[in-house]
Amino acid sequence: MSQSTQSIPFEGLDRSHWIRLRTLITLRWIAICGQLVAIAVAHYGFNLELNLGLCYIAIGAAIIANLVSVFTYPENKRLSEREALLTLVFDVSQLCFLIYLTGGLNNPFALLVLAPISIAATALSLRSTLIIGGLAVVLMTILAFQFQPLRTDMGFVMRMPNIFRYGFLVAIVIGVMFLAVYARRVSDEMIAMSDALLATQMALAREQKLTDLGGVVAAAAHELGTPLATIKLVSAELMDELEDRGELLEDAKLIRDQADRCRDILRSMGRAGKDDLHMRRAPLDSVLREAAEPHQGRGKQIHFDLAPSATGESEQPTIIRKAEVIHGLRNLVQNAVDFSTANVWIRARWGTDRIRITIVDDGKGFPPQLLGRIGDPFMRAREQPSDKTDRPGYEGMGLGLFIAKTLLERTGANVTFANAGDGQVTGPFRSRQSGAVVDVSWARENLIPGEEDTGLGENQPIPVG
Repeated sequence: MSQSTQSIPFEGLDRSHWIRLRTLITLRWIAICGQLVAIAVAHYGFNLELNLGLCYIAIGAAIIANLVSVFTYPENKRLSEREALLTLVFDVSQLCFLIYLTGGLNNPFALLVLAPISIAATALSLRSTLIIGGLAVVLMTILAFQFQPLRTDMGFVMRMPNIFRYGFLVAIVIGVMFLAVYARRVSDEMIAMSDALLATQMALAREQKLTDLGGVVAAAAHELGTPLATIKLVSAELMDELEDRGELLEDAKLIRDQADRCRDILRSMGRAGKDDLHMRRAPLDSVLREAAEPHQGRGKQIHFDLAPSATGESEQPTIIRKAEVIHGLRNLVQNAVDFSTANVWIRARWGTDRIRITIVDDGKGFPPQLLGRIGDPFMRAREQPSDKTDRPGYEGMGLGLFIAKTLLERTGANVTFANAGDGQVTGPFRSRQSGAVVDVSWARENLIPGEEDTGLGENQPIPVG
């Protein structure tokens, strides 16, 4: 893919704009209800002495914040990065203040501090996630030493042994780090996959539009043929009647000439865009050359090698010209041309059960540390100084290969990536060069047209009478 296509479709968007304020408000209402129930049960059910005034002030602050948000902002309000960060900072601070009033880390509900961390890791930037996580760790550390103890109505202090309290602190810190990393990693992969699939759909839609445009042009040429013929006929009659009136005769000739010009333009457009049923299928060699054609004049030699396999049929197969196949192979050829030194080889083999295409270049091959991940979207490798010289303008090679792999697999293909010099590749390619190798194979029935795709039906008798 080109560099412009490799950019992430939503790269300029802020992740926090995916969060609706109403979602955080709902979660906060749930938290408020839980806090009220927990304080009521602890005070009235277990007879624990709590500073109810400060507890209710902390919960009241959350209620006021929710009410202000509900009546100030519209229901579909989406938060900016700064707004989401401040909202989660308030939630962490309010929760930690309540925990301070109710026994510090002796209170098992201190574990709930992980909830804002998971939201930040999923929906905010890395910087904001670090701020929320750091704030939670600092406040939890303070609460391990500074807190108002829980007392029963008989004055007995309820507290864990120090070793358990410190262990609980370590568990919370580890939980914050693990949950943040885990949630963010999963979220990043989901976002990358979603963006890449959208880019794939856009590429396929563009290819399909180009195909459909030909049919539209042909239809327009056909429909406009009749009115243009009428214009030409009328202009010819006017020319006959205006032979003795020079100026008007020239105007009539101009109308006829322009009608002829429009006819010629539409005829050429119709030939270029006609959706010929025969063109829905083509020999394998023609499809491969069509896929490689945009990269023929880029200073690299593209060699074609087509032959039946040992057990295959001698006749070259005629396959369906699927947009997914052409676009996917074109991406693979582009990647080979981009990273080759001077040559790219495209080999095709066919048998009675499978059709196989192999694309090889004479470059340095795929980075060994990325071979197992090729085909994942937005893959990035740590660049070496030589990479910037060998592959100028490339920050990664993920999206182009992902689109190619996705499109080809939609047609039933099996796509594998290797290097010609890694011992996994045999044949003439290994002896010539040691570049990257992409192997694409289909079951024969996935590419060979059936009766409904042949473009022609049975000859029908002409009705008589």
